[in-house]
Amino acid sequence: MDLSVKYTFLEVDDHEAALAFYRDALGLEVRQDVAMEGARWLTVGPAAQPELGIVLQTAGVGRPDEDGQTIKGLLAKGSLAGLVFETGDVDATFESIRASGAEVLQEPMDQAYGTRDCAFRDPSGNMVRFNQRSKG
Repeated sequence: MDLSVKYTFLEVDDHEAALAFYRDALGLEVRQDVAMEGARWLTVGPAAQPELGIVLQTAGVGRPDEDGQTIKGLLAKGSLAGLVFETGDVDATFESIRASGAEVLQEPMDQAYGTRDCAFRDPSGNMVRFNQRSKG
């Protein structure tokens, strides 16, 4: 099989705040902005990976009310999935994103498993990590 990732989905509760983070702070391209009754999907992605779409979907959309409320509660706690990006210079990436006012979860540090990384929380509560491969 020849497989590749095309889309990944994150729940968000404020698309304008998500745009400010993913487009303005991280520099991702906006590929689609689709509004439907009660829902919105923004697709963003890195310029270097035009085949990858990160879909920022309205939290809880398309689910039964009880499930939607559960998802919104988990999102508010920061307990849903996140993203991990790779960067050539995690310290410079950290400083740039921190300057945008993003919530810092972890300052850059060397990990025992061979990467240097840092982490932020996006405006909806999703964890977004940035890894730099070890130089050795």
